[in-house]
Amino acid sequence: MTTEKKRYYEPAPQGIDVENFKKVVTSRRSVRKFTEKPIPSDILDQCLDLALLAPNSSNLQPWTFYVVQNPEKKQKIVKACLNQWAARTAAELIVCVARTDRINEMAKLNIQEFPFPEIPPLVKKYYTYIPLNYKTGYLNAIGNFKKVTFKVARTFDKQMPVTAFTPADAKLWAAKTTALACENLVLALRAYGFDSCMMEGFDEPLVCKTLGLNTKEFPIMVIGAGERAEDGVFFPQYRFDRDLFIQKV
Repeated sequence: MTTEKKRYYEPAPQGIDVENFKKVVTSRRSVRKFTEKPIPSDILDQCLDLALLAPNSSNLQPWTFYVVQNPEKKQKIVKACLNQWAARTAAELIVCVARTDRINEMAKLNIQEFPFPEIPPLVKKYYTYIPLNYKTGYLNAIGNFKKVTFKVARTFDKQMPVTAFTPADAKLWAAKTTALACENLVLALRAYGFDSCMMEGFDEPLVCKTLGLNTKEFPIMVIGAGERAEDGVFFPQYRFDRDLFIQKV
């Protein structure tokens, strides 16, 4: 007689207000000008906590959010953002950084902080080897080896997961994941009655220098946040025909 293995069960919440969710999504705009009203620190912290709940590959969380509040550094970030209104008038400037330098560290944390007393051997093995998926090695030696191995495997109709063959691949992986957290952040701000502008046009070397980032930390956007000024939205929002973007196959 075999007993069924006990599994974790987390029921999906019911009764979520869809109309309010739609209101948050549709009222989120790229606000170019803010009032002088500050964002309460507890609200900002709650928005950042919601950003950290974004989905991410293997729970490796390859991001850091730099909330720039030091006046001198903040002025440098404004300068890096080309002195645009969205940066100049923002109550808060948050530099969203994708990272490929902490993969080993995050994998070990997943083992150390696994939410059950005993970590399944398969999970432990997974987090022991998953860093290799994003490593490319000196002179791209590991990346080239993986590329040849994957190519051979596919000749036998073997399905292979996405991996990093080059440092650019690893950077793209981290950037995609961090962008998901950025979306969580701006929607959370909107839900709390504040607005944002996701700025990708900035002087990246100046941002890196100001924050002391290493060569494996990549700022992917600067988010200006605050209360929307009356004239903070410059143009109506419009989108192209949905058939250009949605294909059911």
